[in-house]
Amino acid sequence: MAINFDTALGIHPQALALREKRGEQLAANLANADTPGYKARDLDFQSILKQSMPSNVLLDKTQPAHFSPTESVLGASLQYRIPNQASLDGNTVESHVEQAKYAENNVQYQASLRFINGRFNDLKTAIKGQ
Repeated sequence: MAINFDTALGIHPQALALREKRGEQLAANLANADTPGYKARDLDFQSILKQSMPSNVLLDKTQPAHFSPTESVLGASLQYRIPNQASLDGNTVESHVEQAKYAENNVQYQASLRFINGRFNDLKTAIKGQ
């Protein structure tokens, strides 16, 4: 029986690639924190990942208090970040916000790596027959 890595690894390889691209964009924002007129940009990770999910995954409300699943899916384009405090030179990068988003993205990237590593360990165990 052949192993299909698409089903074995699930959505984690796509999540890992998206986290990498988001990390690059957040790093670019931080690098341009002092560039006049630079506009901070970010990826909407959830909408992009939702777009790459298989269409046969159905979200359903199991309790009346749950939110209804949304039907609209946003595109994968970069979005401009709205600053909490506008600067006089038109730059929308807020270093403390970008650093926090970068750290959060890094933790989530590491989590995706751990999920993939766990899946590979499970596959190795299955192949060995233990």
